[in-house]
Amino acid sequence: MERVLEKMWENGPFFYQTDAARLTTDTVLLADFARVKGSERGADLGCASGALMLLLLWREPRLSMTGFEISPDAAALARENLRLNGLADRSDLICGDFRCTAGGLAAGGYDFVISNPPYFEPGRGALAPDEGRAAARAELRCGIGEVCAAAARLCRSGGRVFFSYRPEGLNRLLAEMTGARLEPKRLRFVHHRRDKESFLVLVEGRKDGNPGLKAEAPLILYTDQGEESEEYRRIYHR
Repeated sequence: MERVLEKMWENGPFFYQTDAARLTTDTVLLADFARVKGSERGADLGCASGALMLLLLWREPRLSMTGFEISPDAAALARENLRLNGLADRSDLICGDFRCTAGGLAAGGYDFVISNPPYFEPGRGALAPDEGRAAARAELRCGIGEVCAAAARLCRSGGRVFFSYRPEGLNRLLAEMTGARLEPKRLRFVHHRRDKESFLVLVEGRKDGNPGLKAEAPLILYTDQGEESEEYRRIYHR
């Protein structure tokens, strides 16, 4: 597994990535969307190489997080990324299937749960040749309902959950969240350009929350002239 060391932005954290575990735009946008603060405890379901944890821990100096990852190679890479950036003392990794490992922890032990889950049901679209990348995009190991169930168990009542998903599956995600007592509260559609359809939706839910969903202004990544938008540049610390 060849590793490449990169810097996320000038004076920002360093990050090892591999072909099987690459930093994606979805991850960066989800980290920016997530409202986390102070000394909260968070959990990342399917943390891969730890990029999402790294972004949140770097941003919030009192935050602590637990990553759940089924791949031993990815979990080891996540530990290395967190150690490299001096964040090992505020993070830990649980290597295993979170459908099982989450059940062994005290219920409601986290203030928030975040996940960039597989988007596609089996049989929809072509799979990546690499098993790890394929599992990251398609529901080969677990479905969105199982992600929501694990998030609901780990998150305290009144805590928040944050997901990224594909817009065409939004109705399915919202139904699974509601069924798991994760009331959808906030969503934001992401577009490459203003005249293009959305390719990503970011969703926040509240455990045992009251009904009431707010749709924020869409996030546009590029101007009509094809340049990076001001908000996109802010998110990437350009």
